[in-house]
Amino acid sequence: MSPRSGAARAGRPRSPMAAPRAFVWTRRVVLTGLTAFALVPVYVMLSSSLKSLGEVQGRFDWIPHALTLRPYVDIWHTVPLARYFVNSLIVSGSSMLASVAVAIFAAYAVSRYRFRGRRLFTVTVLSTQMFPGILFLLPLFLLYVNIGNATGIALYGSRGGLILTYLTFSLPFSIWMLAGYFDSIPRDLDEAALTDGCGPLGALFRVVIPAAVPGIVAVGVYAFMTAWGEVLFASVMTNDTTRTLAVGLEGYATQNDVYWNQVMAASLVVSVPVVAGFLLLQRYLVAGLTAGAVK
Repeated sequence: MSPRSGAARAGRPRSPMAAPRAFVWTRRVVLTGLTAFALVPVYVMLSSSLKSLGEVQGRFDWIPHALTLRPYVDIWHTVPLARYFVNSLIVSGSSMLASVAVAIFAAYAVSRYRFRGRRLFTVTVLSTQMFPGILFLLPLFLLYVNIGNATGIALYGSRGGLILTYLTFSLPFSIWMLAGYFDSIPRDLDEAALTDGCGPLGALFRVVIPAAVPGIVAVGVYAFMTAWGEVLFASVMTNDTTRTLAVGLEGYATQNDVYWNQVMAASLVVSVPVVAGFLLLQRYLVAGLTAGAVK
């Protein structure tokens, strides 16, 4: 090969597909590694839930020596898990419905109307997310107790009080996210509905809400997940009758021992509704979060 031909080959530009192809494979390897790393705790939890208590407390093994489903049977008898499950469904579902209902009207007003204090309202709503939840624990506790003493309305230790608590924390972000999604819906649709004889509420229910289904689903999933796995307020604001699943897992730890296989089995049972709901509504959730984040 002559020096001239070698120099020409050395100066030849690389194929434009070489760099993107290398990037794609690198990205796949990195994402696969991160996914495997994230799934390791899930596998350990699943593996431990299929072991006997003695095997769990012994030397750790990745694969159970003797598979058993006994922990999944015992979790319903060690603690009243069914009652905790019903409490969690009622509290999380009610909090989700209330958050979605209030957020729709508030976000529609913020998105479609210009009124005095609008910017201050949106900034105040969003700034409440900067404060840690524990900061409100004692004030809410005292407020519920004083309301109960003054009016006889039992908020402390009731599902209603816990629903109001979760609504307090999920509503600000729900309003902000849903207002951003409403902003992405053309105002011409509202004007066309008003021209056809619909009032403001008619335009909201007949035009805006059907077009904002992904955003509403995203808000609902967020509110449900916020209430489902919350521990701090549920451990203080509930009693033995109204206790939720997240707090009920403490019942598997006795004074002398911890039933780790039952803890892992119950943790999997607790996570099933959230994971199943996320998989079913993933398309709406991603679309709602993406559109709601762009303002």
